[in-house]
Amino acid sequence: MAVPKKRTSKSKNKSRKANWKRQVYYKSKKALSLARSTMTGKSTSFIYTTTNSSL
Repeated sequence: MAVPKKRTSKSKNKSRKANWKRQVYYKSKKALSLARSTMTGKSTSFIYTTTNSSL
């Protein structure tokens, strides 16, 4: 089993964590924007299908 030879510095660890949090923030922001767009029904940037429940 591979074992790291030296301990990772706090700054490197914090940097990785901050980068991960930044990516999560932008992805969640985009998901919310997409959800709002589909709820209003005025979106023209993508195509999605709706199913009729009155069959």
